[in-house]
Amino acid sequence: MSVIAIGSDHAGYVLKSAVADWLREAGHEVLDLGTNGGESVDYPDFGRAVGEAVASGKAEKGVVVCGSGIGISIAANRVKGARAALCMNGLMARLSRQHNDANILALGERLIGIETARDCLNEFLNTPFEGGRHQRRVDKLSA
Repeated sequence: MSVIAIGSDHAGYVLKSAVADWLREAGHEVLDLGTNGGESVDYPDFGRAVGEAVASGKAEKGVVVCGSGIGISIAANRVKGARAALCMNGLMARLSRQHNDANILALGERLIGIETARDCLNEFLNTPFEGGRHQRRVDKLSA
């Protein structure tokens, strides 16, 4: 399988831990970039770390989690080459891959349930980028 980088702040730690378990069960190698508990930390540090791991090629894809998923996705997207998509359901995750070639899935632990998160992860990991007319748009994101 592939290497998946994961990271969260304190508000996303529980869901990040579940994601790590699911990824390992599916045969992926997990690059856990923290945090490692419920003590208050700053989400930009972990979003940036996952963004850098994916953009540099250390990981094929990434998953970031905070309370809402908003802040940590913004942090990841500040890294050139990172394309983090905040997804609230499986359809969003599928479309983020098909149309936007998202390489980082962002989740909000306080906003979605565990089964929805698992559906998002499955769609994100198993949906290829369609390319074609979408490629020029993705290229503009990287310009």
